[in-house]
Amino acid sequence: MPSFTPKKYQKSALQSMEQYFRKCQSMGNADYAFQEVTRELNGQKSDFTPLTGFDRAMPYFCLRIPTGGGKTYLASKAVALVNQHLLHTEHSVILWLVPSTAIKDQTLKALKTLDHPYHLALREAGQVSVMDLEGAKNLNRSTLETSTVVIVATRQAFQVEKEEIRKVYESSGALMPLFDSLTPLQKEGLLKDEDGNIQLSLANALRLRRPFVIVDEAHNSRTELAFDTLAKFNPSGIMELTATPDQTKTPSNVLHSVSAVELKAEEMIKLLIQLECVSDAEKCLAYAIDQRNQLDELAQEEQRRGAKYLRPLVLIQAEKKFKTKETRHTEWVKQQLIENHNIAEDEIVIATGSEKGLEGLDKEYEGGIFSRECSVKFIITQTALAEGWDCPYAYILVSIAELASSTAVEQLLGRVLRQPNAKCFETEELNRSYSYVVSKNFSATAASLRDRLVAGAGFEKKEANQFVAAKKQEQLRFDTSHPSVTIRPVEVKLHEELDLKALPTPLKKKVKLNKKTQVFTLNEPLTYEEEEELKGCVVMEDTKELISQANRTSQEAVKIFHYPAQLGEVIQVPQMMVLIDGELRLFDEPEALDYPWELPKGLAIPIEEDIRSIQQADIITEGGVIDVTQEGAINAKFGLKLERDLNLAYIPEHWNEAKLSAWFCYQIKDQAITHSSKRAFVSEWVSQIQGIGNIDVSKLNRHKFLIRTLIEKHVTRLRKEAIQTAYQDYMFTEGVEERVMVGGETGHKFTFDSISYAPIRDYGFKYSGYIFKKHFYERIGEFDSDEEFLCAQYIDQLAEKGKIKYWVRNLEGKRLGAFPLQMADSRFYPDFILVHNDGRILIVEYKGAHLWQESEGKRKIGNLWAEMSNGACQFVMIKDRNWHEIDFLI
Repeated sequence: MPSFTPKKYQKSALQSMEQYFRKCQSMGNADYAFQEVTRELNGQKSDFTPLTGFDRAMPYFCLRIPTGGGKTYLASKAVALVNQHLLHTEHSVILWLVPSTAIKDQTLKALKTLDHPYHLALREAGQVSVMDLEGAKNLNRSTLETSTVVIVATRQAFQVEKEEIRKVYESSGALMPLFDSLTPLQKEGLLKDEDGNIQLSLANALRLRRPFVIVDEAHNSRTELAFDTLAKFNPSGIMELTATPDQTKTPSNVLHSVSAVELKAEEMIKLLIQLECVSDAEKCLAYAIDQRNQLDELAQEEQRRGAKYLRPLVLIQAEKKFKTKETRHTEWVKQQLIENHNIAEDEIVIATGSEKGLEGLDKEYEGGIFSRECSVKFIITQTALAEGWDCPYAYILVSIAELASSTAVEQLLGRVLRQPNAKCFETEELNRSYSYVVSKNFSATAASLRDRLVAGAGFEKKEANQFVAAKKQEQLRFDTSHPSVTIRPVEVKLHEELDLKALPTPLKKKVKLNKKTQVFTLNEPLTYEEEEELKGCVVMEDTKELISQANRTSQEAVKIFHYPAQLGEVIQVPQMMVLIDGELRLFDEPEALDYPWELPKGLAIPIEEDIRSIQQADIITEGGVIDVTQEGAINAKFGLKLERDLNLAYIPEHWNEAKLSAWFCYQIKDQAITHSSKRAFVSEWVSQIQGIGNIDVSKLNRHKFLIRTLIEKHVTRLRKEAIQTAYQDYMFTEGVEERVMVGGETGHKFTFDSISYAPIRDYGFKYSGYIFKKHFYERIGEFDSDEEFLCAQYIDQLAEKGKIKYWVRNLEGKRLGAFPLQMADSRFYPDFILVHNDGRILIVEYKGAHLWQESEGKRKIGNLWAEMSNGACQFVMIKDRNWHEIDFLI
C-alpha cells in the first residue's frame, strides 16, 4: 500500500475543523463558534443554521470537497480531532453514514485494512474498533472503554421502515452489561418503552456515549435520511462531507470550502476538459479512438523517460436498449468498435447492472484493470459505473446518449477527472480530460457539461466556465454559453417565405423571422449541419446563399475575450528572504528567525482563569447544577451537558503524576523546545495549579484534555512574545540590508499563473455593476467594502488608460492566489497586486481611517519589502480614498 501525504488543501480543511472544535469548547456554543471561525477564515462571518429537532448549539458543519478531493481520508483524519479538541476524551463512538451498500463495504474494508491510509489516519485517535451496524449490536464494555468505536452504516439503514433500524431500538441481552451502574442522570436521558422501562438497546447504548456523526455524500441525505432519527441517538455533533451542499431546503453550514483549482494544483484531478461535439455517432467513436491512440503514444514516451505505466481508457456511455425502437446500446457500440474500427474484443469490456465486466477483470488479473497484463482500453456502460470505482487511466468520456442522463454524466465525468495516486506528466495533454459527445449543438452541450460539474462534481460556476473548453478552435465560436464569448445578431431580408416550424428546437432557438417584414435574424452562428438543415427549408438558390452569407457574417462577428491568464501569461511577485546560518531562505514563518527559545520554568504560573476552568469542569463532571443565568448561556448549556455526559460514560484510566506529566509534555508539539525544558515547565505548572487550586491527581487525570489546552495556551503566549522580540530585532534594526533580500535572479517568487486563483467568494456586483476589464483573471475575489471596490475600480481604469499592464485582487488566507507578507504573529495579505508596463510590481493596500493606527505593522513590513527589492517592487497603503497616491508611483 503506497504511503499517503496529505495535500495542502486537506491540511487547511483539517486546521479549519480543529479551529472550530476549539472554539466550540471555549465558547460552549457551536453557533457562535461557527460565526467566529468563518469570520477568521474568510474575512466575513457566515450564518449558522441549526438542524430542526436538535439542540441549536450542537456542532453541525459541512466540509465542501469537490469530486476527487479525498473526502473519506479527511473523515478518517477528523476522528482524532473530534476526540482531542471537541469531546476531550480518549475514546468515543463515531457513527459513519454512507450513501450505499457498495460504498459501505468499500469504506469498511479500507478502514479495517491495517496499512491503508484511511486506517492509519483513524489510528491517530489511538486504538480503534471498526464495525458495521450488525457488529455494533454486540458491543461490549471493554471495546467501548479501550478504543474509539467507528460504526459504518448506510443512511438508508436509519429509515424508519427498515428492519435494521427497528432492531436498533429493541432490547438485547448482549448489550445488558452496558447499562450496569448507571447514575440517575444517565437513566433520566434514556429511551423507555411504553411501560416506562429503559430499553437495553443499541440506540440507548449510543445515547449514553453521545456519538459524533459523519455523513458522507451528504447532499443526498436530505431526502434519504430523516435527521430526526439521528436525534434519538443524542449526537455530540454532525459533520457533513459533500461536493454539493444543500443551500436551500436545510442549508448546510459550510465551514471550509475547497475549490477545483486547489484540486488541480495538487494533481488530484485532470483539467481542462476538452470538449468536441460530433453529429455522427460513428465519427464520434472514431475521434475518441484517435485521441486515445495519441495519448497512448505520449504515455509510452513518458514511460521511456521514467514515468509510471499508463494505459489511457475510454469510457463510453451508450443508450438504453428498447424492444420497440433501435438505439445505440452497449452491444451496438461494441459491434461498431470491433467491425468498423478494428478494436480487438479483449480490449473492450461492458460494465452495466447485468454485465459485470470490471468485476471479471478483478478475478482474471491481479490488480484488475490496473494490471499491465490487462488489455482493456474501452469500457462501455449505460447509466453508470460501479460506485467508488476510481482509475487514473480513465481519460476520455464518450457520450453516445447526447448527455441525456445527468446522473450518469456526473458520475462518468467524475471518473475521467479523478487522478488517485497519480502525478502530473511533463506532457500537458496527459494532464487533461477529454469528452466527445454526439451532438449538433456545441453551446448547449458545453452548458450541460458545465452544469453537471457544478451540480454533481461540486465546481463553482466560474470554475466550470474556466475548465470546459472547445477542443477545436472552430467550435469555440459556437460556445455561446461561455461568458467570454460575445455574439452580435445578424439580420438579412429574405425574398421568399421561410417556415421554421419543422426545425428542431435547438435550431429554432438560434433563428428568428419577422413574417411581416421577412427579416431573418440569426442570433448565433450555425454549425455546417444546422446551416444545411435551414437551407433545406427554402427553394431559391439566392435565398440559400443569403443564409450562408448571414452565417459566415455571424461566425466572423463572434468576439472571444481572453484575460491575460487565459493567454498563458504569469505574474511573479518577488518574496522576502532572510539570511539564516549563512543561507538565504524564504521568510514564510516567523520561526525561521534565529531566536533564543526555551520554556522558562519561572513563568510556569497558571492564571486565575485556568483555576476557574478546572473547578467548573469538576462541578460538571460530578453532575452539578449548570449555571444558565448569563445572557445567552442557555445555548451554551449544550457544551456543558455534553462534557458531563461523556465524563459519566467514559471513566478515564487512572494515571499517576509521572504519566500525566509525560502526556502533557508530548502534547507540546514545538520541536524547538528541548524535552528537559518541557518536562521542567510542565512539572512546575502542574505543581503550581495543584497548590493554588487544591487540585489532586485524580482531578488532573479527569480533566487532562482541558489542562492540556491551558498549558498549550500558556506556551503559545510565551512563544509569541519571544518571536515578536526576535522579529523586531531582526527586521527593523541596523544592518537589515545584509540580512533581508527581495528579488534577484535566484530569489523566491510567488507565481500567479493560469489556474492559481481560487476565491472563496467572487465579485458579484455587490457594490456596483462595474465590469472590470483589466483584471488578470476572469474571476475576481469579492471586495470587503465599498471603498475597496472603488480602489479596484480606480486601478482598473488606470490599466485601461495604459498606465499599468494589469492587476490582481489578492486573496486572503491559505488560498491559491494569496500572496503573503510574513509578520511576527500572522501573515499580511495586501489587497491589490499591480503590474507595471515594464514588469515592476506595485502592491496597494487600502485601509479605513479607523484601522490606520493598528495597521502600522503592515505598513512597516510592506515598506521593508519594497526597500529591499532594489527598485523592482513598490508598496503603498492608502486611506481616505486618496487614490491619487497610486499615480505618484506610476
